[in-house]
Amino acid sequence: MNTGELVELGQQLRVDSVRAAAAAGSGHPTSSMSAADLTAVLFARHFRYDFDRPDHPANDRFVLSKGHASPLMYATYKAAGAIDDEELLTFRENGSRLEGHPTPRRLPWVETATGSLGQGLPVGVGIALAGKRLDQVDYRVWVLCGDSELAEGSVWEAAEQAAYENLDNLTAIVDVNRLGQRGPTRHGHDLDAYARRFQAFGWHTVEVDGHDVDAVDRAYGEALSTRGQPTAIIARTLKGKGVASVQDREGLHGKPLPEAEDAVAELGGPRDLRIPPHPPSSDGARPARKATEPALPRWDKGEEVATRDAFGEALAALGTARGDVVALDGEVGDSTRAEFFAKEHPERYIECYIAEQQMVAAAVGVASRGWTPYASTFAAFLTRAHDFVRMAAVSGAGLNLVGSHAGVAIGQDGPSQMGLEDLAMMRAVHGSTVLYPCDANQTARLVAAMAGLDGIRYLRTSRGGSEVIYGPDEDFPIGGSKVLRSSGDDRLTLVAAGVTVPEALAAAEALQGEGIAVRVIDLYSVKPVDRETLRTAAEETGCLMTVEDHHPEGGLGDAVAEAFGDGRPVPRLVRLAVRGMPGSASPDEQLRAAGIDAGSIAAAGRLLVGEAIVS
Repeated sequence: MNTGELVELGQQLRVDSVRAAAAAGSGHPTSSMSAADLTAVLFARHFRYDFDRPDHPANDRFVLSKGHASPLMYATYKAAGAIDDEELLTFRENGSRLEGHPTPRRLPWVETATGSLGQGLPVGVGIALAGKRLDQVDYRVWVLCGDSELAEGSVWEAAEQAAYENLDNLTAIVDVNRLGQRGPTRHGHDLDAYARRFQAFGWHTVEVDGHDVDAVDRAYGEALSTRGQPTAIIARTLKGKGVASVQDREGLHGKPLPEAEDAVAELGGPRDLRIPPHPPSSDGARPARKATEPALPRWDKGEEVATRDAFGEALAALGTARGDVVALDGEVGDSTRAEFFAKEHPERYIECYIAEQQMVAAAVGVASRGWTPYASTFAAFLTRAHDFVRMAAVSGAGLNLVGSHAGVAIGQDGPSQMGLEDLAMMRAVHGSTVLYPCDANQTARLVAAMAGLDGIRYLRTSRGGSEVIYGPDEDFPIGGSKVLRSSGDDRLTLVAAGVTVPEALAAAEALQGEGIAVRVIDLYSVKPVDRETLRTAAEETGCLMTVEDHHPEGGLGDAVAEAFGDGRPVPRLVRLAVRGMPGSASPDEQLRAAGIDAGSIAAAGRLLVGEAIVS
């Protein structure tokens, strides 16, 4: 396309953005209009992509970080021939693929769900990492950001990671249109303010008039020729560009244009220009990845092994058997034991340092390229990245997340290091799987099983050693549980997971010595939960007591209660959990202070059985 045609294409994208929002009666046309020329030049001149083969390994990747500008993306798809005008005008309708903010669940050309601002660039870093370090395929990643979202700290986590990894296959296009949702942005049209920030993180920067298509074209060419650094193209634009009544005016964010037909006429009316195809530069062929059954580590019953150690050894073994497994660390790999994987497979180990948002985002990007990521840090620190986990679920991404140092059982480090909310957080994520093993062999089996699951998978591990109670060949189906003690005389069922399993067993043994038979269930699959086993236990013993190293809200107790949520009779349910704010103490002292050690469990059991006898 020549200069005149590029100008016309930009106008077409504006017109179609206005029409789509007008048809929907909602949307963000003015945010789309500011970036129309940037998008027109990119797709017409530089973007290498086969729309008929969105999974082509050598396709360039485009991430719309300012996801509210979805009318622009859909208008671009129309110009590329991927959708037609009829579908364009279904924008935001019930059942339409063209959602208010785009998601890969609906459209194969969308790389990741956006809309929670500040996430597109971090995910783009993950996609670029996959291309440069893992796939070693010559594709480029282009991320269109808004200026408002540069206030998010996650953007700068991404900026540092990209420069550290020398991601010269990554270009951030910053649409500096000066106006946010409620008014002017922090830096307005001060392009140099943004440039200085990116330069400080080690990026090459280009400042440009975002409506000068020739200047934009040259800027993209400069990004393509830059080696050893990611590039940020910082473009001065006008929100609502091309329509005098809305251009550069406040108060119009997220609203269709008031006189849409007049605006379309002012923009020159509808057009039907087509973006010329630019196929990928190669076939993107990658060596076949190994995929065999892992030789998982094995431990003998009675050994003392921390489940975090078992995780590290199992992950390293899984990485040997499967060439698609990637580990990501939040600079605590020596504690989570992810370092075991790093020593065996350094080429598939991504160190994200203390940047948990970037770690999860990079995992999303890596997963989008067909890899199987395991991202690990302390369970407490994953709370920092919860929005990225939530959006990963919106994307339909497949992630394995591992949180170590869970609960008060970590001991003297104190409450800032204790994951006491993680089960609730992960259970609330759409379509998630939540696992909490109690011994080494169980951990190893679940680590391997996670790789074959869909959606967000979370494994909780513990710091201290625990006795191995299962043999190495035991199976642990997802959604299952293990009944560790049972008899026809049971008068109470203890439901535990992780560190409270041995405490529950010890309590049951003590009660048995007093003539009180107690059932013990290891509920290692917290979500999905084993409803049938729990319902059977409730019918046969009359009372369930959950014991968890977690706050009472949203954890094991709630998972058990929900097993009776379909109209079945709810049994008597007693919950032992961490209800106070812990301090520093030894692990044993912590469990006792929280009332979840064997002695406390036995005492509560005696009281419950005594009450049942009286009643």
